[in-house]
Amino acid sequence: MSEHAPSTPPQAGRYTEETLNAFRAVTTASLADAVEQHGRRGYLAGALHQVAPGAGTLAGPAVTVREIPAAEAGPPTHALQAIDEAPAGSVVCIDAGGADIAVWGGLMTAGAVARGLAGCVLEGGVRDVTEITRDFPDFAVYARSTVPATTLGRIRTVALNEPVVVGGVDIHPEDLIVADRDGVVRVPAELVAAVLATAQEIEEREKEQTRHILGSGSLRAGLARYNRI
Repeated sequence: MSEHAPSTPPQAGRYTEETLNAFRAVTTASLADAVEQHGRRGYLAGALHQVAPGAGTLAGPAVTVREIPAAEAGPPTHALQAIDEAPAGSVVCIDAGGADIAVWGGLMTAGAVARGLAGCVLEGGVRDVTEITRDFPDFAVYARSTVPATTLGRIRTVALNEPVVVGGVDIHPEDLIVADRDGVVRVPAELVAAVLATAQEIEEREKEQTRHILGSGSLRAGLARYNRI
């Protein structure tokens, strides 16, 4: 546990800790397949990659911020509001249109950790990575790029807790965000229970399939028996 970790336990909005732990116990690969089985796309573009792993699999409700290009200098008002007002355990999702500038950094991470937030997912860049991973090792960061450029005079925030697009996927406030080394998955809030059940079934079938492949000595036999690859 980081010395900077919040002193109060996370309260991740609408999701119980039991639900969050269940999602942390399955892989994003299984979740991506599960969301698709319910007729939606869940996986974010692979370019949004893990920059800081945090304490393990990231799982928490989305708090959304939208940013657009702007020539005037000014603070990222909506992002700062999100950090200071979001429920502990939340994941800040910033849609900056893929801008190659840092929409997140060390001071924002300090504020997020002070509030007990779980991580951030950025359709844009992050900076101060050395500081973040050294001083706040439990905080997870997923971003399109790492870049030292400031947002000041380049971009401004325009919306908080409205639908955004991150990694090619629509994210609504309180959708569940799950991320690990493979990447990031959005689970629509209305499908959380159904997707979890499907993902758990997928994981159980894959365990059985793995045992069959190892026992039979044949990958093709295992694929044929379970009709999954």
